[in-house]
Amino acid sequence: MRSILCKILVVMGMISCNNRSYDDWTVYGGSAEAIKYSSLAQIDSTNVTDLKIAWEYHTGDADTAKFSQIQCNPIIVQGTLYATTPKLQLIALDAKTGKLKWSFNPDSANRNKEFYHFILNNNRGVTYWEDKDDTRIFYTAGSSLYAVHAQTGKLIESFGKQGSVDLHEGLGRDVKDLYVAATSPGIIYKDLYILGSRVDEGPNAAPGHIRAFDVRTGKIKWIFHTIPQPGEYGFDSWEDPNAWKNIGGANSWSGFSLDKERGILFAPTGSASFDFYGGMRKGANLFANCLLALDAATGKRKWHFQFIHHDLWDYDIPAPPVLVNILHNGKKIDAVAQTTKHGMVYVFNRETGEPIFPINEVPVDTTTHIPGEKVWPTQPIPTLPKPFVRQGFTEADINPYLADSSKAAISKQLATYRYGKMFIPPGTQTAVQFPGLDGGAEWGGPSFDPETGFLYVNANEMPWLMTLMPTTKRTEQKETVAKAGQRLYTQYCVSCHGTDRKGTGNNPSILHVDKTYTNDGLDSLIRTGRRMMPAFTQLHEQERKAIIAYILSLQKEKNKPYSGPKQPIDSFRNLPWTITGYYKFMKDGYPAIRPPWGSLTAINLNNGEQVWQTALGEYPALKSKGIPATGTENYGGSVVTAGGLVFIAATSDKMIRAFHKRTGKLLWEHPLPAPGFATPSIYAVNGKQFLVIACGGGKLGTKSGDSYVAFALPD
Repeated sequence: MRSILCKILVVMGMISCNNRSYDDWTVYGGSAEAIKYSSLAQIDSTNVTDLKIAWEYHTGDADTAKFSQIQCNPIIVQGTLYATTPKLQLIALDAKTGKLKWSFNPDSANRNKEFYHFILNNNRGVTYWEDKDDTRIFYTAGSSLYAVHAQTGKLIESFGKQGSVDLHEGLGRDVKDLYVAATSPGIIYKDLYILGSRVDEGPNAAPGHIRAFDVRTGKIKWIFHTIPQPGEYGFDSWEDPNAWKNIGGANSWSGFSLDKERGILFAPTGSASFDFYGGMRKGANLFANCLLALDAATGKRKWHFQFIHHDLWDYDIPAPPVLVNILHNGKKIDAVAQTTKHGMVYVFNRETGEPIFPINEVPVDTTTHIPGEKVWPTQPIPTLPKPFVRQGFTEADINPYLADSSKAAISKQLATYRYGKMFIPPGTQTAVQFPGLDGGAEWGGPSFDPETGFLYVNANEMPWLMTLMPTTKRTEQKETVAKAGQRLYTQYCVSCHGTDRKGTGNNPSILHVDKTYTNDGLDSLIRTGRRMMPAFTQLHEQERKAIIAYILSLQKEKNKPYSGPKQPIDSFRNLPWTITGYYKFMKDGYPAIRPPWGSLTAINLNNGEQVWQTALGEYPALKSKGIPATGTENYGGSVVTAGGLVFIAATSDKMIRAFHKRTGKLLWEHPLPAPGFATPSIYAVNGKQFLVIACGGGKLGTKSGDSYVAFALPD
């Protein structure tokens, strides 16, 4: 019946149907197309309220004191679920019962390796590959890419060096002392494992080049330079011909999608470093903030589109694009759709890169008082679809649920700020950045329904405050440990932890870090990093000691003479400007702007029109006062099914929800043991359909969790 209806609607020009079956979840995001769609329909809009917890698995390694997380979207292969834990162990579970089959600990597996330092970052998924009896799980933990036997959990020692590859290697310049890791999984094309990276967002960033590794040996087969080198396309988009030797970032940190039939890899990239000051990287800065279409076999560029020219707002492209089939103006088109942090959806012809809906270069504010900065004069804005979030904050948008005194305080703040539009150049006078640093869209990415052509995107609507401050220049004169520590803290730490050390955005306060870390433990943390904090392996021992003395206000150390390294001052790493911190614009614990603060939107990609939008998430304290759902900040993505449902967790209120995919009506919600800041997976075992979500919490001040929870209909 569904097939017949699909054909009728195609003839009527209403939808474009895709006959492929999506009945498994063997790839991050459900499929190489990254559409997060399941054709399983045992659970549907008529019985979703009957869902019960089928099993729950506890990893046992949550760190509630340090806000550990699980962001993993599990994959399920032949009845086994593969996922990661808060401490980045790789686990294999029976997908029907949740019982552990095996686990792999990357920390203990590498303790004997020379120069090994385990970096505890976040992991969003793993990758499966097989060739007859050779079955492998590829995943990253810290700066290492591992190949693990899918049946036994043992390292495959013929891969790389004794089972792993150091991600510092093969980037074309010496980055051994810089932070290089990967939070999103790579993707398989034939016998290649293609991987992006996460790098520092400050001036000490490694280049974000994309690499393809031989799945059997770990050897690099090709590399695409996201910061072009002499003779390569895009090299002239940097005014400084030596920028490629020094500038980092432009990294594909959020993962890929892949058109297997055409052999095209689609890779979104982040901003060039430093995020908010571009005086050392004048120009449009290709291939930062781009969607790249690459030949998956060779890494050669087919086409690209840059969404933000000379990014000064940290508007990384936050998620893999979705590969969609649409019916536009009566014509079937294989397209690719990209969501962005600033609330846009851009849709292109998959083969040519031609926009499906017109995109205009729109003039933007170029006023800057920052010496050396050169703001790009235009930014590309699509005519359709319309933005799925608001794109400016005015005094009329102040949160109406605040006390009158709080609203007056916000009005007083606004009188001293720059606000009201996108793309306000950063400066010493605070600017309200909206959409904010975490979207708009975020790393969970959208889902897409091939039955209807509807795209589902969850978004944040949180304004942030952006202020530049001058850094303290290093001089050749003698310094005390206190002076050096303050200078180094401003250079490396202030953007996350603030000038007052109370923490900014989603970053923690370090005022009482001595209660959590010893001096040696803090030194180790600076060297190795942890989750959102990059590793600062480039810092000399005396530099680390000076920072620690400043953070901990060590009286015995502060007046001692500083004896740090005397190497020449690097103008690319010692920038004259930094930000005062990542500050959300909040009052009394709530966003300064009126709701919604989190939303879920359905967009018809056949015509670019919005179908519905609803608030995503609630604040219990506001709900108890009778205030309608406001939405919350959300991290993680949705999945859509042939059963007529959109499932999503992602919110801070510890709920997982199901919405009717055509109307947006909330049909079901269920509390979780901790917030599910991850994307669910949908699969079947022996004819029984399951929905599973990682419940790791830890973000937005929530308590950390350690479980995977699976739901199913009663037998």
